Amino acid sequence: MRRADRLFRLVQILRRRKLCRARELAEELEVSERTIYRDIRDLAASGVPVEGEAGVGYILRDGYDLPPLMFDADEIEALVVAARMVQCWTDPQMARAAGDALTKIEAVLPEKMRGLIGGVPIAIAEIAQAPIAISMPDLRRAIRERHLIDIDYTDAKGDNTNRRVRPLGMLFFGTIWLLASWCELRQAFRVFRADRIKNMHITADHFRPTPGRTLRDYLISEGVEGEILNGIGR
Repeated sequence: MRRADRLFRLVQILRRRKLCRARELAEELEVSERTIYRDIRDLAASGVPVEGEAGVGYILRDGYDLPPLMFDADEIEALVVAARMVQCWTDPQMARAAGDALTKIEAVLPEKMRGLIGGVPIAIAEIAQAPIAISMPDLRRAIRERHLIDIDYTDAKGDNTNRRVRPLGMLFFGTIWLLASWCELRQAFRVFRADRIKNMHITADHFRPTPGRTLRDYLISEGVEGEILNGIGR
């Protein structure tokens, strides 16, 4: 691997993780820890806001953006497959956004690579899902803007309940979308099937991330680890 490519990958790893130790970076990039120390020093000297020290770990300060760089064939394939999955398994608004994103990516690719967008030989099957009565775009907005929501929910036994919850994030299990939340009534994490939420009201009340009550905390409580957690904010 060229050094320039290694430095780029090093920055990408630092961007998606909260704390990286030299040993972990060395294993992923297949180089020695001494090389990592040198690369970190050179990145810092060039203005990349890397903080930390040997034996402790390194972080990349928030707000740092890489200059525009070109996608390679594997990255394009991954983006196309992800977009096709979104188009098949989400609501129309998100499906349109995925298609628009691919169009924008295609527009900046060199002409010789544009054919890759439509030429990925991977098909995604549309799986029948239970109808969802609430607006998924509105639910995503509530999650994004941290609005408390009131929901009317019917559980697997057919019992109806009304809850006020903190919507933390969405989980997808094949044919089912789930809402991970903090229940204000039970004062505990609760997960609700989106297709069993009969009504939803987005309140004007906001909530702040609270230690022990975040999506990351929920996932940790369920034994989730690795790259999934690295992509979830603290």
